[in-house]
Parts: sequence; structure tokens; C-alpha cells
Amino acid sequence: MTTLASAAVTPSGQGVGPLLRAWREQRRLSQLELALRADSSARHVSFIETGRARPSEEMVLRLAEHLEVPVRERNALLLAAGYAPRFSETPLDAPALDSVREGIERLIQGYEPYPALVFDAAYHVVAANRGIMMLLDGVPESLLRPPLNTMRLTLHPEGLAPRIRNLREWRGHLLEQMRRQIALHRSESLRALYEEVAAYPVPETDEGPEEADPVPYFALPMRIEHAGRTLSFVSSTATFNTPMDVTVAELAIETFLPADPATAKYLHSLPR
Repeated sequence: MTTLASAAVTPSGQGVGPLLRAWREQRRLSQLELALRADSSARHVSFIETGRARPSEEMVLRLAEHLEVPVRERNALLLAAGYAPRFSETPLDAPALDSVREGIERLIQGYEPYPALVFDAAYHVVAANRGIMMLLDGVPESLLRPPLNTMRLTLHPEGLAPRIRNLREWRGHLLEQMRRQIALHRSESLRALYEEVAAYPVPETDEGPEEADPVPYFALPMRIEHAGRTLSFVSSTATFNTPMDVTVAELAIETFLPADPATAKYLHSLPR
């Protein structure tokens, strides 16, 4: 069933003005800078933030767009301004999202033999191809019970972490990614996940700090041991353009590209 998202309700007694001001300050924009971007005036933005003027629904959405407010939180801004939520939140298994599910399944399966997965705003895995499942060989069942979480699977000392040769670098990349997401979404559950995985002990790896890579990489690779060899991947993450549904807005597709010829050759040698 498709519902209008209401999880990001406005804090009790807080109107849209303080919420918009908080987003503007987080984005480090002045009232004048925001006004110029939103084709308004600094005076009007100031009046909205102090509650002296009630913004139209269009103005709330325009300011939210230029403040890069996530879709879920845009509903909260509309509620705080006295308007109905604009963006629905449809369960991913609902018939209305059949085309989305089928599309991402075709995408990640078509990416094989290279690894690819899809996760939501909480880093829960919603789809993964055989390339990902190959990398998870040997991970204990306790970490593979639903909902699978990509950060736990990667950084847990019983997960992939002991096999990642450049763990400290890759861990730093993932934690920084989470910090950016926390700043964007201001989610308490995401912050709790960050605190959990950041506290995991960092197991020793075989690679010394001065060991030189034989191949020059164009992006930070994840170098992971598998079946007695070291595979190297660089990753990229894609999201949907201009989503009109909270669920779709919070989906991310991460693909892993072989970072060297040996990794590509090995993956293509695997039986399909």
C-alpha cells in the first residue's frame, strides 16, 4: 500500500521557520545566498525563518530543493508549514514499485560477474548479485541474517574486515561516507549504526603500511582476499534522479569495478 510518508514528523511545537533555518545553517548559506538561489529576497527568507511570514507550499519545496533537503525531510517541512506531505513512501515489495525492483534486478544481474548491490538509507541490503555473494563466502551465518547491513558485513571483525588488505584506508572511506549521510539525513538510527561500526576493533592485516601497489589506481580500491588471491575493486554509487517517492529516493546502487586486469580476468573465469 502506498502511503504519504509521515515518519519524519516535525518536532513538537517547531514551525517550518526554525527547521528551514537549521537546514540553511547546516548548508552554510546566508539568507541572501539562499534567496538568490530560490528567486526570492533575503527579507522574505528572514520573515519565513522568524515566523513573520507563512511560506507557500511552492516556496517550501523551492527552498528545500536549493537546500538539498532529502525527500523524507521535505515532507516534514511541508507538515511544519501546515501542508500535506507531497511525497509518498511505498514499500519496496508493493506492486506499484514492480518496475523499480525489476529494473534494479536486471541492472545488478547484468553487471555480473562484477559485484553490485542495492541498499537503503540505513545501509540495509535490498538486492545483491552473485558477485557480492562470492565475496561473502566464509562470512558467519550470524552476519548474514536479514536484514543484511553492508556496513556491518564490511567492517565487523568476523565479516569482510580481516580479508581487506587496506582495511584502515577502506574503513576511513566508509566512515566518512556515513558521516556525510548523517549530516544530510540527521538520522538517529544512522548515527547509532555509525557509532556501532566505528567501535569495531580493527583486525591486523597482512599488508604493511609501506607496501607499494603494483598497479597505479585512479580511485581508492578495496583490496580483498578471496580464494588465495587478492582482488582489487573501485566502487561507485548511483541514485535515482528527481525521485517522487521516499523509498526510491533512499535507494543506492553500488557497483564494484575491477581495478586491475588480474581481478577482471579472475572474475570472468568463474563459472556462471
